Amino acid sequence: MKLNRTYILIIVSSVALAMLLLIQVSWIFQNARVKEELFNEKANMVLSKTAEALCSDKETCRNMGRYCILDSSIECRLKLGDNEVRKIDDLLRKYMHFYNFHIDYSFEVIMPGVQVAFKPEEKKNRNIFRQRIDEVAFKNGLELKLILPEKTKFIRDELGSLFVTSLVLIMVVLVLFWKTIRSLIREKKIAAHTTDFINNMTHEFKTPLTNIALAGKMILKESNIHEAEKIRQYMGIILDEKEKLRLQVEQVLSMSALERDDLPLLKTEVDFHQLINEAVKCIGIQIENKKGVLKLEMEAARTVIYGDKNHLINMLYNLIDNAIKYAKEIPDIYIHTSNNDHNLIFTISDQGKGIEKEYQTQVFDPFFRVPTGNTHDVKGFGLGLAYVKKIVMLHQGNIELYSEEGKGTQFILTLPLVHNE
Repeated sequence: MKLNRTYILIIVSSVALAMLLLIQVSWIFQNARVKEELFNEKANMVLSKTAEALCSDKETCRNMGRYCILDSSIECRLKLGDNEVRKIDDLLRKYMHFYNFHIDYSFEVIMPGVQVAFKPEEKKNRNIFRQRIDEVAFKNGLELKLILPEKTKFIRDELGSLFVTSLVLIMVVLVLFWKTIRSLIREKKIAAHTTDFINNMTHEFKTPLTNIALAGKMILKESNIHEAEKIRQYMGIILDEKEKLRLQVEQVLSMSALERDDLPLLKTEVDFHQLINEAVKCIGIQIENKKGVLKLEMEAARTVIYGDKNHLINMLYNLIDNAIKYAKEIPDIYIHTSNNDHNLIFTISDQGKGIEKEYQTQVFDPFFRVPTGNTHDVKGFGLGLAYVKKIVMLHQGNIELYSEEGKGTQFILTLPLVHNE
């Protein structure tokens, strides 16, 4: 139910953010339209004031309209004299400066007495503004045409900082939202894994503690025991279970230190084949108890690496222990070593249950355990493979996983050899 609520929250938040972004984009376009309206209003004001000033100059008005230039048989333009051009240009500059309207322009005066028809492209051109010159309109209907070719660029520049800022903020919000959602989903997974870890840890600690308590009670109950064999048996149980607890606590603490990058490694030159033999010796009894098979083919000619002996043995122990845990019935484990350039290649394979493809990228995550439904026959904290990967990475190595459900799993470790070997 909580998971559903989380996804509902994500969906609602996504919809709300999308609507907010649409409103923001709409606002930007609306602002662009307002800027364009202000631009048009300024252009019309400049044109209107210029036309009004021209009307008051009757000599200039009389001098306009003497010569006509046909423009593709569509529009007649006035051929103005230098004085008229200078007069109109001075007026346009004056009023553009007055209205704080700084943009390149050109102008024309339409010849009177000719029916003016717009060119096809001019119908859609919003960079051209027209104004009747009223003083002589009743005589010849003159029009002053102001052309502002950089209108779009002018508006874009006006909006520039606002548009860029809005765009950057929108991108920042999207990135932060995406990261927040990823963090939320990741935290949900970690919380689920942590809960599983606590449950597993409780069960893992409960068994040895129960055995220790039972052995202690038996010693107290049978206080008149004189048989050394029985006392050794009970004390053996206590010591064995104590060792199991110690190893479990050590594993948790080691993983915690690795997560904080606070685990000192005492690196020396070690023979990896020797480490394999020690790890097999420690865990071999488990394979014997299950009547399993462990085949060793150590073909590497160069075996000396630079690393922490204890952590490397624990790493190997975890890999072998993992192969035993996930065996179908009888463990069948194969270990092989070889050399590749300046590396030692360690391969461990089993014929166990295998790992489903969807979980293969997660098995190295802390606390993750492959779901087994309602069966809980495999013990552990979900830290083993996470610990293995951390140790391999700290030794500048690499680990690869190959697995097929129902057919087994193979881990391949690549570790750098000592350079002088």
